[in-house]
Amino acid sequence: MDDLSTAGRHRSESGFTNVGRAPWWQRGFFASQTAYVVLAFLIITVAISFVADNFLNPENLLRTSQNFSYVGIVALGATLVIITGGIDLSVGSVMALTAVVTMIVMKWIAETALGFVSMPLALLIGLMVAGFIGLVNGLLIARLKLSPFVVTLGMLSICRGLTYVITKGRSQAPGGPSVDTFYALTNGKLFGLPIPLVYLLIGAAIMGFVLHHTAAGRHIFAIGGNERAAALTGVAVERVKIGVYVACSMTAGLAGILMSGWLGAAQANLATGYELTIIAAAVIGGANLAGGSGGPVGAIIGAALIEVIRNGLVLAGADSYWQTAIIGMIIIFAAIVDRLRSLRAA
Repeated sequence: MDDLSTAGRHRSESGFTNVGRAPWWQRGFFASQTAYVVLAFLIITVAISFVADNFLNPENLLRTSQNFSYVGIVALGATLVIITGGIDLSVGSVMALTAVVTMIVMKWIAETALGFVSMPLALLIGLMVAGFIGLVNGLLIARLKLSPFVVTLGMLSICRGLTYVITKGRSQAPGGPSVDTFYALTNGKLFGLPIPLVYLLIGAAIMGFVLHHTAAGRHIFAIGGNERAAALTGVAVERVKIGVYVACSMTAGLAGILMSGWLGAAQANLATGYELTIIAAAVIGGANLAGGSGGPVGAIIGAALIEVIRNGLVLAGADSYWQTAIIGMIIIFAAIVDRLRSLRAA
């Protein structure tokens, strides 16, 4: 026994404590799907810079970062839902309805005695509408155990239909004494960066902190990993699920308001078809549709990759309709990589 103890001590002193550990590129972030997507993003960016001369132009890069910020903001919320094993197909319609309600309320309040606070009140009411939609989704899914796909698909039609009913198909522009402030907060710049990108980075930082440094974050991952086991360990499954759907809808509402500031008005067809792009950004970035994995970095990289491909195709003079097909191929490739990585880990 003494000889064995001495040999063990010698091995420890000799620095062999890492025996059996995987190499650094197979551990932590480097072993995640997000790391592969980051690598793919860098390779594609370099390739496009050779094909499209103006791609690395600072003005084009700023415009590209602003364009993907809207998808990225909603992808943060969608990632939370996907981590729990759910899905939200209503986000595009929520963007449109929230933006329209905000514009209408802003103009309406501006004509009253409270006109001086028309913008903050309109923003609050708009985000409350988005939060309410998420609450309804969450209650139907968590309490009544309805399919997330069916519930959010139905909500997609409801919100889009209400948007057309309210607007009669006409665009709604902001009004009142705070219009210039509204445009500055939705389409301005801060430290030279587009303001939507700043909101995206702040949201990602908050989401990263919540997921990795709070009990709520651990509960979100636990539900996605094994909902039944999470419930048996005391996780408030229903409350957490409702919370992520509310958060997802509110990110959609925020993005819709920001887009209306960018476009100068809220259109009834705003963000039509954005649902698949947003979900694609989250999935490409490493969110597993089966639940249990995902994060803010992946959501941002996924959104950026999609916009870089679109922008590169446009600058290169290629048919922009190829974007949809390429995104589909990237999604399937990401799923294959994730599957191979899972098999290797097993």
